[in-house]
Amino acid sequence: MSKIHVIGGGLAGSEAAWQAAAAGVDVVLHEMRPVKPTDAHHTDGFAELVCSNSFRSDDHEHNAVGLLHEEMRRAGSLIMACADKCALPAGGALAVDRDGFSQMVSEALEANPRITIAREEIAGLPPAEWDNVIVATGPLTSPALAAAIQELTGEDSLAFFDAIAPIIHYDSIDLDTVWAQSRYDKPGPAGTGADYLNCPMTEAQYQGFIDALLAAPLHEFKDWEMVPYFDGCLPIEVMAERGRETLRFGPMKPVGLTNPRDPETKPYAVIQLRQDNALGTLWNMVGFQTKMRYGVQTEIFRMIPGLENAQFARLGGLHRNTFLNSPKVLGPDLKLKADPRLRFAGQVTGVEGYVESAAMGLICGRLSAAEAKGETPALPPATTAFGALIGHITGGHLEAESYSGARSFQPMNVNFGLFPPVEIKKPEGLKGRWRGPDKAKAKKKAFTTRALEDLAGWL
Repeated sequence: MSKIHVIGGGLAGSEAAWQAAAAGVDVVLHEMRPVKPTDAHHTDGFAELVCSNSFRSDDHEHNAVGLLHEEMRRAGSLIMACADKCALPAGGALAVDRDGFSQMVSEALEANPRITIAREEIAGLPPAEWDNVIVATGPLTSPALAAAIQELTGEDSLAFFDAIAPIIHYDSIDLDTVWAQSRYDKPGPAGTGADYLNCPMTEAQYQGFIDALLAAPLHEFKDWEMVPYFDGCLPIEVMAERGRETLRFGPMKPVGLTNPRDPETKPYAVIQLRQDNALGTLWNMVGFQTKMRYGVQTEIFRMIPGLENAQFARLGGLHRNTFLNSPKVLGPDLKLKADPRLRFAGQVTGVEGYVESAAMGLICGRLSAAEAKGETPALPPATTAFGALIGHITGGHLEAESYSGARSFQPMNVNFGLFPPVEIKKPEGLKGRWRGPDKAKAKKKAFTTRALEDLAGWL
């Protein structure tokens, strides 16, 4: 039985090594710190948290990330076990003592007899004799390894920054205000001529929107987070600074569109939404990458007609990152199509967030261990949080040319928009349409109940 080599000692790599060792397979965990430091890390500890100390909501009945917590706990996650032991008061969220957490993870890995720790940089592709490798190098992948992966898979296989537009849950869009139409009714290679949802603005609404953009506080970046601006992916507030009409000649141009509810009145500006996943549950705001703070984004984007009650699966951003064009280069088992001995885990796959990264490490550790033992590994059901994340990064995203002309796949947190639809029954005796918070809560509970039932069978 061959060894598994795990490259990277962040949350994903730590979890992958632990899962493989727990399955009875020997692991070599390669971490380049402190031999080669990064711009973001301060210690040589495993699973160091470089940003927030929060794992976000721990409500496994009504929240998708809370559900992911619970799935990981039931799968014997090292990351969740240490997080629970290092938890700090944080209301309904799971926050941890970051130093104690990293120390506990490090001690567990160092004490595991099946895990050998190698403090070294893997500069370039792993040696050919390593036949079972998990690459979990995160958003700060070493330049040498990133260059080798890019050469192997093609120049558009890796991105080195995120230019992220917000994504909205379809069922929170006001369909009485928006209409479906592609600009000039062009169908495109996979479309019908009505492939976008269009949110119209009057001149007064547009000017108010521009005022809000110009006044919005922006996210303050650390030096290592800074990314260059490219003309094709400028933040919308930067476009607004260049002139009040700039957005009307960019992503908000109203040409080639006619509102069927008021065909004689031409909108002054239009925000277009494009379907983002195969399920049709998520829609992105075309060309709306931004540096605005998250809370402000929600407030300003709900000024847009049709989005007054929008619920966001992801807000916009512009960050330094390294991640794969996973739908193109990874198979459903997270193996690199160009070199199947390599699996990828963590943020480099295009998941966002601590827990999501660790979850991909958990899956990779289990799949690789099963193969090392000569077994046929089974993927988690698509109805689970595990399966929903894998489905998104390996095939659920609808690839489309973005406003900037670049490929459109971007990192994503776990959210219920990634899950297959679930049916809920209207309460007996309720007259009229069932809507509002009670329906939303019932739907979330249906997602989580189904997920945990299906997870039990997989485990």
